[in-house]
Amino acid sequence: MVTLFLENFLTFFTSILLLIPIGLVGLFRWIMWLCKRIPALFYRPIENDFATTATIITPVYNEDPALFRMAIESWIANKPDRIIAVVDITDTTCMAIAREYPQVEVLPIDIPGKRAALAAGVDVSTTEIVVLVDSDVIWEPDVLRKIKMPFADPKIGGVGTRQHMYPSDMKRATLWERLADIYLDIRYADEVPATTRWGRAVSCLSGRTAAYRTRLLQGLREPFLNETFMGKTCMSGDDKRYTCLVLQNGYHTWNQLNANVYSTFKPDFKGFVKQRVRWSRNSYRSDLRALWQGWVWQHPYLALMLIDKTIAPFTLLIGPIVLVIAIFIGNWWLVGALLIWWHLSRAVKIWPHLRKRPADWFILPIFLGITYYMSLLKGYALFTINEHKWLTRAVAVVDGKVSRVSEISQEGKSAA
Repeated sequence: MVTLFLENFLTFFTSILLLIPIGLVGLFRWIMWLCKRIPALFYRPIENDFATTATIITPVYNEDPALFRMAIESWIANKPDRIIAVVDITDTTCMAIAREYPQVEVLPIDIPGKRAALAAGVDVSTTEIVVLVDSDVIWEPDVLRKIKMPFADPKIGGVGTRQHMYPSDMKRATLWERLADIYLDIRYADEVPATTRWGRAVSCLSGRTAAYRTRLLQGLREPFLNETFMGKTCMSGDDKRYTCLVLQNGYHTWNQLNANVYSTFKPDFKGFVKQRVRWSRNSYRSDLRALWQGWVWQHPYLALMLIDKTIAPFTLLIGPIVLVIAIFIGNWWLVGALLIWWHLSRAVKIWPHLRKRPADWFILPIFLGITYYMSLLKGYALFTINEHKWLTRAVAVVDGKVSRVSEISQEGKSAA
């Protein structure tokens, strides 16, 4: 009897000790979620009759031909003043496709890398705004009209859109595409509308579709093309760079969440992971620089969000650590309680997505596991922050210069 009492007491005592840290971290995480969710509820897109001239600029490199055609036709349906396809000279297939459409101006480019292509398109633009679009992004018919509206405010320098996942095979999404869709819905349900509503300062206008004042971007050409971090040339992260430069120069950024665009994501596990590691490195580089330089403190709410995004992956890891300890000591009551709570809390936080796609209730346990795995990957991304890689472009930084992979092999140098 005494032994049983001691065992029960020890189980209870260890449960309390383990629940204290995870309870405090959980409370902090819920507070930060509410700090995003509450202002997000008050977000409304800007609606007016403002109209202006616009050029669509798309950097093209080895895009899927069918997707590229669908994307071009969706842009044409929006009736922009110009469409400029900046096509890498090695991509003869997409260059031929673009030239089939009389509404599309083709600008071949021999300089590798997405940044150079974007800058080249911006340089030759003469309209009031430029809309930077990835070559696989399909628009709804009213996107251009809606993203023009916020520019009625002369203080707004950049406007983003609402992204949705589009299956890479155009039919049925893979598991990894469905998980990417969940992450999209989380971002556009909480962080994006919150930072738009409070301060008009979105930290990243996604490069899949973002509009800017043309003269503003033309004046930012040099800092955009010559970005470095810890002495190394930055290759990816062009959308974060443009967004931060716009904010740094005293303009606001806005997301027009009623302007819907559709884009593909990596359909397999390997691509899913690599893509998110690259995005995490880009975010860390940009966010840490913004906090260090100090300009972001002019937007206190945005600064709070950047700090939280930096530390959030590491606070989340406390949960799995407690779970492992509970399993090791045989505290199965605590193990069960943690698993149930995690599923319930995640369901609450992704409720907008589950309401839209009820079938994804079945992948909730997988999403839960991926959430913690992503925390580990973000830690890895932070410790490898100065690696610069592209998944879809055969380029890398060598000796401070963006070069093609074939050029690197010829020089006998390895990409960092």
